[in-house]
Amino acid sequence: MNAFKQEIKDKAQELKIDLIGFAEKERFADLDPQYNPFSIFPEGHTVILIGQMIPRGTLRGVEEGTNINSYSNFGYTWLDNQFVAQVTYDLVRFIENAGWEACPIFPNPTSTTAMGVPVAEGRPAANVTPDFDYAAVACGLGELGLNQDVLTPEFGHRQRFQMIITDAPLMSDPLLDQTVCDQCGACVSACPLQAISTEKKVTRTICGKTFVMAEINFEMCKKCPNGGMANRLHPSGKPDRFAAVCNRTCLAALEARGIGSMKNTFRVKEPWKKNRRGDLI
Repeated sequence: MNAFKQEIKDKAQELKIDLIGFAEKERFADLDPQYNPFSIFPEGHTVILIGQMIPRGTLRGVEEGTNINSYSNFGYTWLDNQFVAQVTYDLVRFIENAGWEACPIFPNPTSTTAMGVPVAEGRPAANVTPDFDYAAVACGLGELGLNQDVLTPEFGHRQRFQMIITDAPLMSDPLLDQTVCDQCGACVSACPLQAISTEKKVTRTICGKTFVMAEINFEMCKKCPNGGMANRLHPSGKPDRFAAVCNRTCLAALEARGIGSMKNTFRVKEPWKKNRRGDLI
């Protein structure tokens, strides 16, 4: 099946998919069934995770404090609902045309899980919402940074993921063997709301890799006046902080190390910041 895996990767390249990773079922053995993709497709063999870049330019208006909508549309809503969804669907069709079932999964927040009643004893309740952070690590695409976001060597935090579960027996990719987050703390010091703890840490182990992350007050992040926003899919979901000053500062710090860098640097002056009341500081 290695030949078919290469065919999938070639098709992904044709579809201009930026990131693709593969993980076999056993890599998800330690994951709670309520968040395990194979609770959705027990006969499945492989998770395929695909990612599309959030263009750096969608963050330009946020960095300048002059336009939020470009990010909200091209970096978030449309990117998730249309652009990534379309290539996911196209890749699903390619896999099914080859005779293998392929189940597309949208990245709904894990807080929306178990909102129904199990249909049989021993089965998790609907809806099972796969853990995309776990999948990104298991598929070898990234790691969890200090800011609790998935960081990839290609784009840092600038990508959106969608998932395909298939019964095609495809070999797992190697886990990421490099460090993206160097625990510099730039994201922590950048937050004017002090929502990211300077002292308290949380840890998470995925596929034998342990990540140390800062404790974050996500309820405060939902009200962030510095580019953050509440989760658009469900009020209980984690807020979207990709355009917030913490992650824009992370972007600049990663670029300084050559991660996601372009011909010109992203940050050319001190970022604007507001306090909890919305006053410039």
